[in-house]
Amino acid sequence: MKFRGRISNFISSAAVGRREIETHSSEETIARGREIGAGLKPPVLVLLSGDLGAGKTTLTKGIAAGAGAAREDDVTSPTFTLVHKYEGAKRVYHVDLYRVGDFHDLETLGLEDIFSENAIVIVEWPDRLKLRTDWPVLRIDLEHVSEDVRRIVIDDAEKSPSRN
Repeated sequence: MKFRGRISNFISSAAVGRREIETHSSEETIARGREIGAGLKPPVLVLLSGDLGAGKTTLTKGIAAGAGAAREDDVTSPTFTLVHKYEGAKRVYHVDLYRVGDFHDLETLGLEDIFSENAIVIVEWPDRLKLRTDWPVLRIDLEHVSEDVRRIVIDDAEKSPSRN
């Protein structure tokens, strides 16, 4: 099903189901992220999946801006720092777990402390997240279709990642 209309109309504490959209530029991906961010109500865990270059950080720029946490230009990839915090109207944490090797590495990030806050937590590479939370979860999968086209599949999820 192709998405028609504003994303924020579908994101709240209620289930949104599955929506699929395509964007044709970085600017459009950021704009869709702004719509998502504007509709998110903390606490919420946003899990971003997709290959390298799929647009996860680009979408995060829009989510953080839409949530009122940061300007798009201030949002950068936390590939080396692993966690960035943005705070404005809402608090947003952007976590990149690409370089996390094991549970010990994960523990050193202080994510359990983050989950005690009222925040939006955006996690890239969520397959490496081995913490449990009762927060609502929004799963977003990004696919690099062509040089300019990204497919974004948004799916609310009732289950959070579980601890192994």
